[in-house]
Amino acid sequence: MIEAPQSNLSGMQLERNAHGRLVLTLGNGLVYEAVVPVRAFPIAAPAEGLSLIASDGKEALWVARMADLQPEHRQLIEQDLAVREFVPTIERILKVSSFSTPSTWELQTDRGLTQMVLKAEEDIRKLSGRTRLQITGQDGVQYRIPDSSKLDRHSRKLLERFL
Repeated sequence: MIEAPQSNLSGMQLERNAHGRLVLTLGNGLVYEAVVPVRAFPIAAPAEGLSLIASDGKEALWVARMADLQPEHRQLIEQDLAVREFVPTIERILKVSSFSTPSTWELQTDRGLTQMVLKAEEDIRKLSGRTRLQITGQDGVQYRIPDSSKLDRHSRKLLERFL
């Protein structure tokens, strides 16, 4: 018999232990040390579909909607996700070293000024439609552009050369 993950949030407790890891206690008293939150749809629906994965790699709890969690539990989960899901948002493209790849991009992001090396044009992914983009730098950091049509004219012009 396969044991299905819990999706009942009643009586559930979530806290951080002395080592900074999340500890999940289910309503039936079952305790999972060092659970890791994983979004099912991190880009398309970040507030829906979340698993808390136990240290053995199995799903301990399924959360259909983040809004269903108690505020203090949601805050703990969001703190963990913020560390693992470091995806800066590009606000402006200041300069591009070359219009062929690899090229170094100077960027203004929501996390501050940075440089990124674009290895290949294939590292720019269109997520939905033509305006929502995800760009992966040579160092593996992923950047997002929620809507390229809302970038300033200079940034759009530079970006269009790679699309």
